[in-house]
Amino acid sequence: MRQKILISTGGSGGHVVPATILYAHLKDQFSVSMSSDYRGLKFLDKDKYNLKIFNVAPISKNIFLLPFQFFLMIYLIIKSILYLRKEKIDILISTGGYMSLPLCLASKILHTKLFLFEPNMVLGRSNKLFIKSCEKIFCYSDKIKNFPNIYINKIHVIPSLLRKKFYEVKKAEGISGYINLLVIGGSQGARIFDKLIKTSIIELSKKYKLKIYQQTSSINFDNLKKLYLDNNIDCELFDFNEDISKLMSKSNICLTRAGASTLAELVFLNLPCVTIPLPTSKDNHQFENAFFYNKIGCNWILNQNEIKEETLVNILIDAIDNKDEYLDKKINMKNFSYQNTWNNINQKIISVINENRISKN
Repeated sequence: MRQKILISTGGSGGHVVPATILYAHLKDQFSVSMSSDYRGLKFLDKDKYNLKIFNVAPISKNIFLLPFQFFLMIYLIIKSILYLRKEKIDILISTGGYMSLPLCLASKILHTKLFLFEPNMVLGRSNKLFIKSCEKIFCYSDKIKNFPNIYINKIHVIPSLLRKKFYEVKKAEGISGYINLLVIGGSQGARIFDKLIKTSIIELSKKYKLKIYQQTSSINFDNLKKLYLDNNIDCELFDFNEDISKLMSKSNICLTRAGASTLAELVFLNLPCVTIPLPTSKDNHQFENAFFYNKIGCNWILNQNEIKEETLVNILIDAIDNKDEYLDKKINMKNFSYQNTWNNINQKIISVINENRISKN
């Protein structure tokens, strides 16, 4: 009988997308199901996954709501214990975040094997809570900030998780006259990408022939599209896009936040990017993500709090016009990701799970 694995996720695309990739890697050898909160459903095709809803609300700062949240958490832990027992789950894999807390606590109570996943360069708070009790934690590097040295042997480094379609599209082309600029605000969107950036794009259009692919909230589509058309800028707007790989492949430079999944995808497709890390990200993890790739020469970094319109325009012009630096970044991306193949990652993940099963039984 195949082992039963539950993958716990939810919240933002940064948690959900890697969970779907893990699901795809494991489904042929294990009996795999997935749990999510309601927020995570935005990023899931519910028909593709054996899905269970565990809706964990964010912890409120309102002290009057704390007693209610305490009892709600107790209820969810009990619900998690009953679910893990009923479904006879052998292994829980958590992609982090507060929405995984009840299931992780339940796994600890039941002694269900727990594996963690940390794509960021800073150890997430939820993962830190369970690092002692987990079997292994899958990471993209063994130099994770805030990671307890005593448990460093639990890190298992794997290449960045990518959706299978990324291995099927061509790499991003270089700049040859026409500028295809991709703007990615993250799965939650980014207001700065709708305000400051649109004026910078208009300035760029005075110097280059532009095609803009821009992620924004659907409520902004009409106004933003009208602005670009009024300035003779060809544009394609989108919200969350499952086919982002195709847009990356069509582009030759990118302006982006610094989510771990997005940066991994850009690097794999050799698309040089200007990163603007979200300054309010927990433990400043987006800056650490961007800095990790910056050290190996894959991107440019801008501090959002110091950006002025002319600053952004100038760095984009420099990135476009400085062909040697641009080409170096593409080469560095190619060299970094050459071992990232679907089969390589598949073997690494499955071997760790099977290895652990043998050692524990």
